[in-house]
Amino acid sequence: MPKMKSVKGAVKRFKVKKNGQIKRGTAFRSHILTKQDAKTRRKQHAPKVVAKADEKNIKDMIN
Repeated sequence: MPKMKSVKGAVKRFKVKKNGQIKRGTAFRSHILTKQDAKTRRKQHAPKVVAKADEKNIKDMIN
């Protein structure tokens, strides 16, 4: 059997932390940030982690 190829879009978007959790980016951060209040923009700086239900699918795509 040939090896499974990783999904390159997923590889660019996700990183696996040492504890096995998967880091992800935040939505609504690219442009037109003036419409968002400062509290929302500030919260988007914080690191985000993928939901437990999605971890297996994303790990399959990355590896």
